[in-house]
This record gives sequence, C-alpha cells and structure tokens, in this order.
Amino acid sequence: MASWLGGLGAGLGQSLGQVGDSLSSFTGQISSFTKDILLEGAEEVGGKGGSGRAWFRGGNDRLKKVCSDLEEKHEAAELQIKQLSIEYRNQLQQKEVEISHLKARQNALQEQLQKVQTAAQTAQLGAGVLPAATASASYVPEVRHSSGFEGDDMDFGDVIWSQQEINRLSNEVSRLESEVDHWKQIAVVMQGTNDAEQSEICKLQNVVKELKQNLSQEIDEHQHELSVLQDAHRQKLVEISRRHREELREYEERIEELESRLQQGLCYHVTDAMDGSKITEQEKRAQSLEGEKLEELQVVKDLEDEIRILNHKLSSAKAENKNLLKEQESAKLEKIQIAQDYEKLKSDFSVLQKSMVQQDVLLKEQKQLPSKESLPQDVVRLQQALLEAENEIARLSTLNQVNKIKSDIYFFFYFEGLEKELTSAQHKYKNILSSNTEDQNSEISQLRQDLERKEHELDESVAERETLIAELEELDKQNQEATQHMITLKEQLSKQHTETDSIIKQLKLDIDCERKKVSELEIEKVKTIKELDSQKEKLSQCSYALNDLHVIKQQLQDNIKDLQEQLRKAQECNLHSKKEIGELQQRLKEREEELRVSLSKLTEKSNEESNNTCQDTILKEREVEIAKLQNDVSENKQLNEDLQKSLSNLRTENEKLIAAIEELKQELSDALSEKKKVYLEKDTVVEALKMEKRQLEDELSETEKRLLEQAQKYKQTIEELSNTRSMDTTALQLEHERLVKLHQEKDFKIAELQRSIEQMETDHQETKEMLATTLGGQKQLTDLIKEKEVFIEKYKNQALQVKQELEEYMKVSKKQDVLKQNLEEKDRSLAVMKEENNHLKEEIERLKDQQSRSTPVVEPKTLDIIIELESEVTQLKVIKNNLEEEIEVHKKTIEDQNQTTVKLQQSLQEQRKEIDESKFQCEQMNVTHERIFLEKDEEIKNLQKTIEQIKTQLHKERQIIQTDSSDLFQEAKVQTLNGENGNEKHDLSKAEIERLVKGIKEREMEIKLLNEKNVSLSQQIDQLSKDEVGKLTRIIQEKDLQIQALNARVSSAPHRQDFLSLQQQLQAYVMEREQVLAVLSEKTRENSQLKTEYRNIMDMVAAKEAALVRLQEENQKLSNRSENSSQDMSRETIQNLSRIIREKDIEIDALSQKCQTLLTVLQTSSTGGDSGAGGVNSNQFEELLQERDKLKQQVKKMEEWKQQVITTVQNMQHESAHLQEELHKLQAQISVESDSTSKLQVDYNGLIQSYEQNEKKLKSFSQELAEVQHNIGQLYNTKDLLLSKLDLVTPSVATASTTSQHSGVQSSPSEALSDECKLLQNELEQLKKKLKEKDSTIRTLQENNQRLSDSVATASETERKSHEGTESEMRQIREKHDMLQKSLREKDILIKSKSDQLLSVSENLSNKENENELLKQAVTNLKERNLILEMDIRKLKEDNENIVARCRENETEFRALQETNMQFSMMLKEKEFESHSMKEKALAFEKLLKDKEQGKTGELNQLLNEVKSMQEKAVTFQQERDQVMVALKQKQMESSALQNEVQHLHEKEQRLNQELERLRNHLLEMEDSYTKEALAAEDREVKLRKRVLILEEKLASSSTAVENASHQASLQVESLQEQLNLVTKQRDETVMQLTMSQDQVKQYALSLANLQMVLEQFQQEEKAMYSAELERHQKQSAEWKKKAENLEEKVVSLQESLEEANAALDAASRLTEQLDIKEEQIEDLKKEGEIRREMLEDAQNKLMNLMNSTEGKVDKLLMRNLFIGHFHTPKNKRLEVLRLMGSILGVKKEELDQLLSEEQRGVTRWVTGWLGGGAGSKSVPNTPLRPTHQNIFNSSFSELFVKFLETESSPSLPPPKLSVHDMKPLGAAGAGKTSSTPSNNSAVSGVGRRPDANPFLAPRSAAVPLITPPNSSGHLLMKPISDALPTFTPLPVSPDASAGAVLKDLLKQ
Repeated sequence: MASWLGGLGAGLGQSLGQVGDSLSSFTGQISSFTKDILLEGAEEVGGKGGSGRAWFRGGNDRLKKVCSDLEEKHEAAELQIKQLSIEYRNQLQQKEVEISHLKARQNALQEQLQKVQTAAQTAQLGAGVLPAATASASYVPEVRHSSGFEGDDMDFGDVIWSQQEINRLSNEVSRLESEVDHWKQIAVVMQGTNDAEQSEICKLQNVVKELKQNLSQEIDEHQHELSVLQDAHRQKLVEISRRHREELREYEERIEELESRLQQGLCYHVTDAMDGSKITEQEKRAQSLEGEKLEELQVVKDLEDEIRILNHKLSSAKAENKNLLKEQESAKLEKIQIAQDYEKLKSDFSVLQKSMVQQDVLLKEQKQLPSKESLPQDVVRLQQALLEAENEIARLSTLNQVNKIKSDIYFFFYFEGLEKELTSAQHKYKNILSSNTEDQNSEISQLRQDLERKEHELDESVAERETLIAELEELDKQNQEATQHMITLKEQLSKQHTETDSIIKQLKLDIDCERKKVSELEIEKVKTIKELDSQKEKLSQCSYALNDLHVIKQQLQDNIKDLQEQLRKAQECNLHSKKEIGELQQRLKEREEELRVSLSKLTEKSNEESNNTCQDTILKEREVEIAKLQNDVSENKQLNEDLQKSLSNLRTENEKLIAAIEELKQELSDALSEKKKVYLEKDTVVEALKMEKRQLEDELSETEKRLLEQAQKYKQTIEELSNTRSMDTTALQLEHERLVKLHQEKDFKIAELQRSIEQMETDHQETKEMLATTLGGQKQLTDLIKEKEVFIEKYKNQALQVKQELEEYMKVSKKQDVLKQNLEEKDRSLAVMKEENNHLKEEIERLKDQQSRSTPVVEPKTLDIIIELESEVTQLKVIKNNLEEEIEVHKKTIEDQNQTTVKLQQSLQEQRKEIDESKFQCEQMNVTHERIFLEKDEEIKNLQKTIEQIKTQLHKERQIIQTDSSDLFQEAKVQTLNGENGNEKHDLSKAEIERLVKGIKEREMEIKLLNEKNVSLSQQIDQLSKDEVGKLTRIIQEKDLQIQALNARVSSAPHRQDFLSLQQQLQAYVMEREQVLAVLSEKTRENSQLKTEYRNIMDMVAAKEAALVRLQEENQKLSNRSENSSQDMSRETIQNLSRIIREKDIEIDALSQKCQTLLTVLQTSSTGGDSGAGGVNSNQFEELLQERDKLKQQVKKMEEWKQQVITTVQNMQHESAHLQEELHKLQAQISVESDSTSKLQVDYNGLIQSYEQNEKKLKSFSQELAEVQHNIGQLYNTKDLLLSKLDLVTPSVATASTTSQHSGVQSSPSEALSDECKLLQNELEQLKKKLKEKDSTIRTLQENNQRLSDSVATASETERKSHEGTESEMRQIREKHDMLQKSLREKDILIKSKSDQLLSVSENLSNKENENELLKQAVTNLKERNLILEMDIRKLKEDNENIVARCRENETEFRALQETNMQFSMMLKEKEFESHSMKEKALAFEKLLKDKEQGKTGELNQLLNEVKSMQEKAVTFQQERDQVMVALKQKQMESSALQNEVQHLHEKEQRLNQELERLRNHLLEMEDSYTKEALAAEDREVKLRKRVLILEEKLASSSTAVENASHQASLQVESLQEQLNLVTKQRDETVMQLTMSQDQVKQYALSLANLQMVLEQFQQEEKAMYSAELERHQKQSAEWKKKAENLEEKVVSLQESLEEANAALDAASRLTEQLDIKEEQIEDLKKEGEIRREMLEDAQNKLMNLMNSTEGKVDKLLMRNLFIGHFHTPKNKRLEVLRLMGSILGVKKEELDQLLSEEQRGVTRWVTGWLGGGAGSKSVPNTPLRPTHQNIFNSSFSELFVKFLETESSPSLPPPKLSVHDMKPLGAAGAGKTSSTPSNNSAVSGVGRRPDANPFLAPRSAAVPLITPPNSSGHLLMKPISDALPTFTPLPVSPDASAGAVLKDLLKQ
C-alpha cells in the first residue's frame, strides 16, 4: 500500500513538475499578451478609470473567495486522501491476517488429515507398521510461504497476487474440507445401522456442498477465463491490425513493383519504335545485298507464317481474356458467397454467444447438477464449429490464391512469351534486312505495310493489355478487399480459435485435474474399501467374541443348572442316608462311644457343607454382581454414546440450543427413570435371591435338627460310615476342585470388570482435569465478558454524547443553511448594488464631462441631484463594506463549522466502526460462551453420573474386600481353635514339642523382621495417615498376642497316649490339608486379584503419564497466558499426584496387612499341623515369601515412579519460571516499542501542529493582502482626485525634490512589510533585500535620466538599456522566486511523503512485531516440543531400564524357584524319613494293641486298612512329587524361553537405542521442517509406547502364566486340563481386550465424527463470513477506487487552481511591490501638486493683475494689422472687417449698425469709437462666448486667423520626463511616437503630443480588466503584470478633445 501511495506521489510529483513547466511557458505567453494589451492601451486615451478600479476591486474580492475555496478544497482533499490511505492500509492488514488465518487453517486441516490417514493405516496394518506412518507423515503438501507486503516495493499487481493467493488458499481449504467430509462419511459408515440415515443425510449435504463449491469455483473460473479471453482478444486485435498494416504495405509495394514492370514494358515498346528507325537505315544497307534474294523470300514466307501464328496467339489471348473476365465474374460470385458465409459465421458466432449465455444461466439455475458433463459437450461442439470455420476459410483462401496466382502467372508468361517472340522476330528481321538487296524494295514495302498493320494490331493488343491490366487492378483491389475481409474473418476465427484453444486447454487441465482427483478418489476408495474390509473383519471378530460370550453365558447357565442338579442329588443322598439310618439303628447301640467321635466328625462335615453352601451363595451373589456390573457398563456405554450424539447434535445445531437442552433434559430424566427401574429390578432380584438363601438356610437347619435327632441311631453304622467316608471325601474333593475352578473364572471376570471400572476412573479423572482447565478458561472468559460489557457501556455513553453533539451540529447546520441562503441573497443584492453603483459612477463621470464642457454656471437642480447621488453612493459603499464584513464573518464561521463537522464525521465513523467491532466481538463471545457453558454443563452431568457409578462400585468392592478379610480371619480363628482342641487331645513327644517351639521362635523372628520391614516401608512411603498406622499397629499387636497365646497353649498342652489320638491326628491332618488347600486357593485368588490390581495400577500410571503429558501441554499453553494460572495448574497437578500416591500407599499397606495375615495363618497351620501337612505348608510359605519380595519390588517401582513424578513437577516449575522470565522480557520489549510509537506519535502531532500554524499564518497573510489591496484602491481614488485637480502644468520644478525625497518616503512601508515578513522564511527577506538593491539601482538610473533630459533619443536609448537590465534582473529574481516556491512545494511534498513513509514504517513495524511474536511463539513451541521429546526419550530409557530390571528380577525368581526345588527335594527326603518313623511307630502301636487288646482284632484290621490307605497316600504324594519335578523341568524350559525372550528384548533395546540416535540426528537435521518431524515423532512415540505396553503385557502375562502354572502344579494333578483352562482364559482376555478396544475405537470414531461435524460447521460459517467479507471488501475496494479516481481528478483540478492561485499570489506580491513604489510616487506627486497649487495661485494672482491691468488696453499689432487689412480689402467687404473689429473690441450690433449707418457722416466719430472703446468694452474682452456664435465669421478669414494663431502659439516649457521605471516595454512604439514628433513644432503640436508623453496621463490599459473574457485561458491576475505599467490615472478629458478642439476653445476665448 505504501509503495502504491509512493508511486502515486511520484506520479503526482511528475505531473506537478510538468504542470510547473507548462505554467512557466504559459506565464511567458501571458506576459507577452499583457505587453500587447498595454501597447493597445497606449494607443487609446482612457476615460473610464473609475469603473476599471471598481472592477479591479471586484476581481480582487473574487480572487480572495476563489483562493479561500481552493484552500478549503485542498485541505478536504488531503484529509480524504489520508483517510483513504489509512483505510487501504487497514484493508491490507486485514487481508494479511486473513491469509495467515487461512494458512493456519490449512496447516491444521492437513495435520488432521495426516492424523486420520495414520490412524486408518495403523488400523489397517496393525501396530508394527512403521514405514507407512513415516510416509504419511512425510507427505505434507508444499505451501508457498511468500509473505509479501514485506518491503515498500509492492505494486497493485502484488495486491492482485495476494487476492489470487487468498483464492488459492480458500480452494485448498475447500479441498481439505471435502477430504474431511470424505473421512467423516467413512467414520459415519462405521457407526452401524442406527446412523445409516444420518450418514446418508450427511452424504447428501456434503454432495450439495461440493456441488455448490464446484459451481462457485467454475463461475469464478468462467469469469476469469472471460477476462483472460477479453485481454487476449484485445492483444490479438492489436497484432492483427499490425499484421494487416504490414500486409497492406507489402501489397502496395507489390503493386508498385508491378506498375514499374508495366512501365518497363511500355519503355520496351518505345525502344521498338527506335529500332524501327534503325530498320530504315538497315534497309538502305539491304539494297546492296541483292544476291541473297531467294533466301530472304523464304525467310519472308517463314515470317508470314510466324505472323499468322502470332495472330492465332492474339486470338487465343483474346479468348483467354474472355475466360479471365468470366473467372473475374466467378470470383465476384465467390466473393458474394464469401460475404454470405461471413454473415452466416457471424450469425453462428452470435448464436454461440447466446448459447454460452444460456449455458451460464443454466449453470446458475442448475446448481445441484454437476456442470462437468455439459462442458465437454460444449467444447466438442465449439471444436466442430471451429474446424468447419477453419475449413471454409482455408477453402476460400485457396480459391482466391489460386485465382490470383493463375491470373498473375498467366499474364506474366503471356507477356514474356510476347516479348520473346518480338525479340526473335526482330533478330530474324535484322538478319533478313542485312541479307536483303535493293531489288526487293516492293516486297520490303509490302512487308512494311504488313509490319505497320501488325504494329497497329500490337498497339491494339497493348491497349487491350492496358485495359486488362486496369481490370486486373480492379480485380486485385476486389481481391485485396476480399483478402482483407478474409483476413478479418481469419483474425476473428483465429481469435475464436485461440479462445477456444485456451478454453480447451483449461478444460483439458480441468479434466486432468478431475482425472487426478478421480484417481485419488479411487485410491481413497480402495483404501476405504480395505478399511471397510478390516472393519468388517473386526466386526466379524466382535460378533465371534459376542458369540463366545453367549456361549460362556450358556455354559455358566449350564453350570448353575448342574449345581441345582447336584443340590437335588444331595437331597436324594440325604433320603438314602435316612433309609440307611433306619437300617443302621440296630448298630447304634453297640457303638455309642464311637458316635461321639462321629458326632464331632459330623459337626465338622456339617460345617464344611455349610461352607460349601455359603460358597455357592457367594458364587450366586458374584454372578448377580457381575450381571449388574455388565448391565451398568452397557448402560454407561449407551449413555456415553447418547451423550456424544447429543453433543454432536448440539454442536451442529447451535440455533436449536434451547430445544436440544430440553431434549437432553428429557433424555436424562428418561435415563434416570430407566436406571431407577434397573436398580429396582436388581433390588427385586437381590431380594428374591436373599429369600432363596433364607429358605436354603431354613432347610439346612431342619436337616441339621434331623441329624441331631437321629445321631443316636448312627452308633450301629460306624463301620459303614467309615467305609463310605472315604468315598464321600473323594466326591467332596472333586466337587471342591470344580467349585475352585468356577471361583477362579468368576475372579477373572471380576478382575476384568475392575479394569473397566479403573479405566472409567481414569476417564473420570481426565474429565475432572479438563473441567478444571475449562473452569479456568470460563473464569478468564467471564472476566473478558465483564471488560467487554464495561467497554460497551462506555461506547454507549460515547454514542449518546455523539448523538447529542450530532443533534446540536444538525441544528447548527440548519442555521448555517439559513445563513448561506441569506448570504446568497445578500450576494445577489450586492451584485445588483454593484451594477447600480457602476451605472451611477458612469452617470457621474458623464455629468462631470458635461460640467467640464458646459458653462461654469450650473443649475441648482443638477447640483442637488449630484449631492444626493454622492450621498447615496457613500451610503451604498458603507452598506457594501458592512455586507462584505458580514460575509467574511459568515465564511469564517462556515469554515470552522465545516471543519468541525468533518472532524465529527470522522470521529463518528471511527466510533461506529469500533461499536460494530465490539458488537461483533460481543456476539461471538456470547455464542462461544453459550456453547462452552452448554458443553460444560453436559460434561458436568456426565461426570456426576460417572462419579456416582464409580462410588457405588467402590462401595461394593469395599464390602467384598471386607467380607473376604473377615472370612480369612474367621477361618484362621477356626483353624487355631481346631489346632488347640487337637493339641489338647493329642499326646506328643517332647522332641516334637521342642521342634515346634524352635519353629515358633524362628517364625517369631521372621515376624519381627517383617514388622521392622513394614515399619521401614511405612516410613519410606509418603507418610501414611496416623489412623491407618495405628490400625496396623493394633492388628500387629493382636496377632502377636494370638501367637503368644498359641505358644503358651502349645507349651502347656496335656498329653494323652491313646489310640483315639492317632485317629484324631490323622483326621485332623486330612482336615488341615483340606483347609490349607482351601486357604491356598483363596490366597492364589487374592494373589491374582493383587496382580490384576497391580496391572490396573500400571495402567493407571500409564494414564497418569498421558495425563501428565497433557498437563504439560496445558501448562505450556497457560504459562503463555498468565503466571497465576500456571501456578494454580501446577498446584492442582501436585495435589492430584499426591492424592494418587496416597491411594497407592494405602493399597501397599493393605497388601502388607494381607501378607502378615497370611504369615500368621501359615504359622498357626504349621503349629497345628504335623508330618502329613508340613511339606505343603512350607511350600506355601516359600510362595508367600516370593510374593512378598515381588510386592517389595513393586513398592520400589512405585517409589521410583513417585520420584519421577516429583522431578517432572520440578521441571514444570522450572519451565514455568523460564516462561515467566520470557514473558517479562516480552513485556519490556513491548513497553520499549510502545515508548517509540508514542514518541513517533508526538513527533507526528508536532508536525501537524506546525502545519496548522503555517496554514493560519497563510490565512493572516491573505487577510493582510486584502487590506493592502484595499489601501491601494483608496490610494488610486486619491490619485484620481489629485490628477483631476491638476491642470496641464509641467513638472520640471519638482524633479530634483522628488529624487531627494524618494528614498525617505519608501522606508516606512518597506519596514512595515519587513516586520510582517519576519514571521515568514529568511529566503523571502533575502529576496526583499535584493529588491531593495534593485530599487536603489533604479533610483540611480532615474537620476541619470533626469540629468540626461536634454535629448529624447539618448533618453530613450538609456531607458531601453535600463529596461533590459531591469528586465533581466527581474526575470532572475522571478526565476529565483519560482525556484524557492518550487523548493517549498517540494519540501511540502517531501514532508507528506515522509509522513506517509512514517506511517508505512510504523505499519511495517507493527507487522514485524506481530511476525516476531508469531516467531517467538513458534520458537517456544519448538522448545517445548524438544523438551517433551527429551522427556519422552528419558521415559523410554527408564522403561528400558525397568524392562532390564524386570528381566533381572525374572532371573532372580528363576534362581529362587531352583532353590525352592532343591528345598522341595530336601523336604521330600525328610518326609520319607518321617514316614519311616511313622511306620515304626505304627508297628510299635500294633504291638501295644496286640498286648492290650487281643480281642479287638476288627479295630486292628481297621487300623491296618488305615495304614494301607496312608501308604497309598504316601505313594500318591511320591507321584505328586514326580509330577512337580516334571512341572519344574517344564518351568526351567519356560525360563530358558523367557531368557531367549529377554535377549530378544535386549536386541530390541539396542534397536531402540539406534532409533533414538537416528531420531536425534533426524531432529538436528530437520529443525527447519519441525512440524513434519513433530508429527513423525509423535507417531513413533505412540508406536513405541504401544510396543512397550505390548511387551509389558507379554511380560505380565508370562509372569502370571508362570505363577499360575506353579500354583496349579502344587495344587492340581491334571496338568493338561489346567493348560486348557489357561488357554481358554487367555482367549477370554484377548476377546475382552478386543471388545474394549473396539468399544474405544467406536467411541473415538464417534468423537471424531462429532468433531468433524463441528469443524465443518465452523468452517462453513467461517467460509460464509469470509466470502461475505470478501464481497464487501471487494465492493468497498471498487468504491474506494472510484473515489480515489474522483479524488485524483479533484486533486489535479485543485493543483491547477492552486498553481493559478500561486501565480495570483505572485502577481499580488508584485502588485504590493508596485503599490509601494506607487505610494512613494503618490507622495512625490502630492508634494508636486502642492507646489503646483502654489504656482497656480501665483498664476491666478498674476492673471488677475493682468486682467485688472489690461481691461482697457488693446493689442497694438492686432489693431494695426486689422487696420491695414481694412484698407487692403475691397470696398464690398470692408463692412465685414469693421464688424469683425467691432466684435473683437466688444461693440454691440446696434452700435455697429448705427456707426455703419453714420459712416457717411464723418471719420472722426468712427475713429474715436474704434480707439476710445467706451466703458462697456473694457469689461468684455475675457468673457467667453457661447458655442452658437462660432461660425459668425467667414470661413476664409477665420481660417487665416486660425493659422495665424497656430504660428504664434508655440510651447514655452519642455515636456516633463517619465521615470525610467514607468516607461518599460511600450517599446519602439511609444518611443517612436515620442521621437517622431519634431521638437520645433508649433504650440499646437506640443499640445497634441502631450497625452503620449505626460506622466500624469495613464493610458487606458492601466485599468486592466480583471474579468477574463470567455476566449482567454486563465485569469488575468494569474498573469505576471509587468513593472513597466505607467500606473498614473488619466485626466478626465473627453474623447473628442483633439488638438483642433483645444484651438477652437482658445478661439472662443
């Protein structure tokens, strides 16, 4: 913009320079014109001085008005230009901002596209495909980042280029939007059948949008093509016209060449005639050659033959001429046909244009249909029409060319043949004549006759040829016309062809682009098909997974049915037992003692059965809870989907927000009601289950009562019961194992549900964090809204004030209009008054002339009239002056009010703009706030729901955990009690007691160590709450007390050595083994739960890391905003992290408590147990130790993670500090820049003030000029009065006094002027000094002239010389003055340009600042990204280290397993030893029994059976030992496989390290393209994280598999079934993970679709806004361009008027200088006038004395002459002489008659009468006669008398000399006139010469007419008035006052 304005200024400067040059030449012409006018005026003697002066004043006033108007217009134009420039700059800035926005949008959309593509590719190819992602990331379309607008070298072309770039960017944006729409469609297709209709609607909408976009693009392209075609058309027209001219020239040259050839042919014929004369000479020679007559006769015959041939040829030529005429006619016909074809082509062209217009109309109407199909058809049709037209043109041109070429070639060959034949004939003729003899004269004469005849024929043929040539020329002309016509047709068709070619090319390009787009779309289609296939596969997998889930559900239902059947079977067994009880009642009496034992056993069994039933009920409750949780999860998912849909609908339909909110409320109420219903249903189900449970418990109690009643009957059936007991135990074991399996499956399901709950918790926490951030944003937005509301209130107040001021100014403007009307009326009245005044002045002058002519006696009426008229004139003058003052006052007020109105309008416009902008911003802010509030409300509602659900789930889980822990404690207590009872009853040896005491002490030591470790752990973990620590210490103390009590009981147990004790021992061992197995199963379940919890914790950690990354990004964003927000965010993050750490610490404490409980349980079991169960307990204890070590390692990991979190928080704090420092730096820079801008504004304001002061000074000077001009007018009036009073008195006496007084008088006005001019520049003062020097030189020249006043010729020469010198000097001064004025103007222009440059520089500064800020932001973003990448690299390193540590831990675990293996082997050996000892003891017991009871053989048999069963059990234990060894070997194999995997992981680590190094190098290399690299790095990070997560999952799964395998090896025998269960579990896990991932994918797809819909809406809105703004800007720019053109025209006119005004000011300055000189001359003249008044008084006194002295005297000479004349005259005429004498002497008629009658009486009386005179004659001689008495005398005598008087009256004084300054360029005319009159003339000649030479008589041209005549080009004041003007006012002499009239007056006197 600045460059454009600079160019405009330069152009204006050039134009101004040209105007100045033209003005200088124009002023020269005007000066010459003024000289001519002055010369014409010198010839005339003016008598209209007063009217000229009045006219001069009127002209001055008008000039003042014009000058003031022009100044006002100039100021207004400058203001308007400034406003325009400011607005254009603002528009340019807006365009640049729009370009930057569009670029940002384009980049964002490209990033989105890349993300979508990468997501699609990852979905297709899986997690391990890197190169595709890199390729997609590397694909970024190149964007022209041409900033433009950087320098001041920008032209209008750059603006056009920027608009083109904007169009290109908008096209790219639309393309990206279409791609986004495409991806949206794909995402919408994924949603399923429910969203099918919406997707179809979206597709249709997208299609409509694409069609609209295509339509708009095609319309723009058509318009662009039309403009391009018009330009090309113009260029081609120019080129074709040039070619046409060149071809015309070529044709003219060709015609000239043909004419020259024709002339050469005619000359050849003339030479033939010359050859004829030679033939006559050769005939004379031929007479001497008679010998060869015969040969010549033959030759003559041959010649005759040849002549015949020539005749034939002539006839053929005639025939060919006729043919040519026919061809000419055919050519004319063809020409007519061509014209018809041309008209047809024209009509076709017009039809084509109409069809094009119709197609455009159809295109506009059919917006929905794609215009791509119609365009190629039009193109084909146009191409066909073009080809036809070209074929026709080619055919016509070929026809014309063929005709022309045929005619040319034919004539050419014909003439050549004729010439050849003529030459050959002449040669033959010469030979014949040379060989002829004198005898063949007759034949020669005949031949001559033939030749003459042939020559006649040749002449005729030549004439015919000339006619043919003329016809050919006509044909050529017609042909040329036809060719020109064809050329024009060709040109038009070529234009059309080129246009159609360009259109075809463009269409081909469009087709190629469309093909490319189609290919891209096909590729995308293929991709989408692949994606669809993959998604279909996923869907099929999902369906398979669902089927599997259904199958699992059916299996569970089948299991439930099996359990019910088992219950029925148990009931049947009870019935059978009842029957058997009936049978065994007889045996009861015999075995009452055994009944007690059996009763105790029965009670234990009943307890077990109750436990089993409890387990069943627990399982049922778990299943119910699982179902509930699944329902909750599904409902939550449905609710999430509904909420996402509602969110998308809300975002898409911003207009229907209120209705959508109501619908959401309804949906929420429905969802709540559904939830309530579901909960009610669940409650009913739970209540029903509770009822069933109560019924079952009642049934169990009834069965227990029956058993107790029938207990007495069981005494008889002890043996059968003992036999059936073993069977019952095996069946119970099988049932127990099946229940354990079911229980494990349920545990897995519960773990999976817990994972989903934890994921929900992570989402909940993320949403909480998002809520916190959005709440912060909301606070900021509310603050902004408040500020905006304050601004709006301020603007409203300002608007009210402005309205009030506007109303006031409207009133003032109305008053101004009234005043203007009054002024106009007054101006009209003034003009009328001026005209009347002029008429009155003319009448006064006429009256004065009449007075001067008439007698001194004037009538009193005329005097009264004159006095009245003078009084009226004075009154009118007073009125006029008053009116002029009023007009000036009104003008000033109007100017002030105009300025104020202009300023107010500007301020109003600015305020309106600001108000509009603020309103727009407020509306946008309100819309955004409403959106944000609605979104936040919905998110809050969703979060509240999720929080409630999570709370309920947490409560349930806590209850479950509490029940589990309580069960554990109860079981432990039961076991301890059983152990106590057993110890009371059993009789053990002292060695065994000591061994147990040692074991207890060792356990106590271990417990103490564990307690110490727990204390250390509690100290290491972030200081748990004191309540929890207290609880733990209490629990530990209770456990210690229990252990001590057990020790005491063990030590103080009484011992019995009975047979029953062994039986009870065995039974207790079996029971304990079963209990321990149950406890171990529970512990394994708890362990798996803990592992799942650990996995969930790790997932939580990963989620927290992701949240940390997000928080870091948000912190970086917020740190840019403010410091406080960053601190708050960091505090919140720290609080969240501390909360998470506390939760983890609590979980660790819970795990440690569980470990302690397990240890206590093991200790109690070990104390109670004996040889049979000792091995198992030791195995369990070792496993628990391993688990404890693992938990410790996990605790360490958690601590490390906590430390990492703390370090990250510290890093974030450091980063926030750095960012705060950068913020402070930026604020300092901004303050510095604001200071510089304020300084620049101050400088600019100072410049504006100085400019305004200069304008005020100019106005004051113009007022002073007006006053000076008024003074000049007054001086002119006084001068007129003085000159009218002065008579024709010579100024010879006053010459010396004038020169002396000249310098003194001049000083006062010059001093006053110098005082005024001190305010102006020093250059003007120097000019005045120079002018003073020139004045002094002029004075010296005047003195020299006065000295050299002897001769006129010398004076004229000196005057000329001095005039030339002064002219040259004055010209130099004027040139200098013009130069200074030019320099002043240039300085003004420079000041303006500098101010414009300042503005442009300030704008550039602001732009650069904005760019710097953007770059700084980019740099900060890059730094942040680098830091993030470094953090991620560190995290990856730490992950690698963690993996290595885990591998090491696995190795240590494997070593521990090997050690445990060895311990197992040792334990087995010990158990074998114990079994040997037991055998020995059994033998001893047998002996004892044999000794004691020889009769009780049955019991011994039973004991033997029991021993055998024990041996069998030992065998089974050995088998189990072998299986454990096999399993250990398998585990070793697996450990080796795991080691291989670890090595593989090491290799992967190396690869990862290599990749990290490569990434570092890549980062260093690709700092320039940081955006691409960031995307690639993010993709790689995501993939690496995925890999790490996969590896972790694999490791976790492998570890879990190992642990599960070890537990199952220790627990179960059937390894194959366990492996199958593991496989099924893994499959279930993968299926669950798949379902979860698919749900996540669906959620992400939904969110993506919603986001894309919102993006589309925003983009459409923004696009509409941009298009509207673009249209508005284009309209504004067009309007501004028009305004600028108008303003430029106005500026040009103003500059012209300014230059004229400047010329007028120069003339005024010259006038002031001349006025100073004139004032001095006036003062000199006043003094001269006083001197002449004195002289007049003296002369009047002398005259009076002379009159008094000569009243009675008569001139002697006169009387003597008269007397002699009387006697010389004849007597007839003597009476006339006497009468004349009497009339001279004053004798009356009567007296003369009396005297003449008395003549005859005597001479004495006549003589006395003639000489005496009488009294009356004395008083008469001076009385003037009336003009009626002029012609009394005879003509002859009067003529003689006049001649006599002329000879007598000669001048007594020399004429006065004009000053050198006053006699400038009248030139030779004036000088000639003065010099031509001879000095020795008579007196009359001197009188007649005076008007030319008198300095007091100015010529008529002194009053220059100020009104320009219509023919004159400029105002006369614009023209320089020459210094040589004789500015003396003329005498009021009548135009009839010639020399003769003066002499006649003298005669009268």
